[in-house]
Amino acid sequence: DVSPVVAGLIGATILVVSVSVTVFVWTCCHQQAEKKHKTPPYKFIHMLKGISIYPETLSNKKKINRIRRDKNGPAKEAARGNLLLAAAEEDAPGVAPRIEQLPIKVDYGDELSPDQSLTPAGSKTSSPSSPGDDVMLGDLTFSVDYNFPKKALVVTIQEAHGLPVMDEHTQSSDPYIKMTILPDKRHRVKTRVLRKTLEPVFDETFTFYGIPYSQLQDLVLHFLVLSFDRFSRDDVIGEVMVPLAGVDPSTGKVQLTREILKRNIQKCISRGELQVSLSYQPVAQRMTVVVLKARHLPKMDITGLSDPYVKVNVYYGRKRIAKKKTHVKKCTLNPVFNESFIYDIPVDLLPDISIEFLVIDFDRTTKNEVVGRLILGAHSGSAAGTEHWREVCDSPRKAVAKWHSLSEY
Repeated sequence: DVSPVVAGLIGATILVVSVSVTVFVWTCCHQQAEKKHKTPPYKFIHMLKGISIYPETLSNKKKINRIRRDKNGPAKEAARGNLLLAAAEEDAPGVAPRIEQLPIKVDYGDELSPDQSLTPAGSKTSSPSSPGDDVMLGDLTFSVDYNFPKKALVVTIQEAHGLPVMDEHTQSSDPYIKMTILPDKRHRVKTRVLRKTLEPVFDETFTFYGIPYSQLQDLVLHFLVLSFDRFSRDDVIGEVMVPLAGVDPSTGKVQLTREILKRNIQKCISRGELQVSLSYQPVAQRMTVVVLKARHLPKMDITGLSDPYVKVNVYYGRKRIAKKKTHVKKCTLNPVFNESFIYDIPVDLLPDISIEFLVIDFDRTTKNEVVGRLILGAHSGSAAGTEHWREVCDSPRKAVAKWHSLSEY
């Protein structure tokens, strides 16, 4: 015989356990269903010389490399690492001390070419003898088609001709192309790198789904031609802008050839603002960089917010000599960082120092995306940035804090 109290406790326990198990099973089933129907980060199919590479397999490098080995044979085995289907994901910012020290060596200057410098866009290009000189950057050939049954825009990047030499040692380049559909920038794709060639043949097709034919007239194809650099930032060769308002793929594939033009920095739009503080101690020969806060950042997540952090790169001439990151600030468009870094910089090197600030949106599932950029120092791309650096150099031991508009990366 069991007393009513004990019977009630046993019944309540059984009820709680049953409800808990039911909720747990329902949650697991719901999460599994969400993963099954989740939209891939890029809604496109990539055709590489007849091979379909779907978005969900983009991160499976082993599978892609095996397909390329079977396709190309042993003769091209050494080139299998050149397949770059998506931009390399930024390293997740780890927990770092707020103050870091890094001595800068004076002998870096021996490795630099005097006719190369870091442009305001953050890339290294050979400087022409005068601003008015016309630099031939080559031509890009591609085709545009539209699949009406699937409502898909099909863009084939075929080849480029007459590219300039970006690697002085090999007298060649390692070109690849990034393509974006403007103005919404939802679709960002990237070709593989072709080694040591000025006449690359890509032959890569990208199919973008969910684009109504009636909206084609409002879209612009943006091709950014770059040269891969293993040890530093990739060189920007130029860009091609193609408004689809003048292209009619309704009757079939349209073949186009456009001249590659120098990248227009003036088109960069504001991407919010960043407040930074700089101070230089001439006796200790130290530069203190403080990332204070940002405001009015663009919305990067489906929630209408972002998870921003700031990556600080220090350049001596065109060579990056230091990189640090702040912590991630979750779910905010107006983050407050208040993180400082200290660098040992000799006085005689200050004229050649540049500090680049990249505001990046952290994402656990897809590629981290650069929200905006700021460059202060020798290669500042704005009058405000040049003035800030000059004031820091002219006012030793004084912390100079200012707001700066972020430019497009």
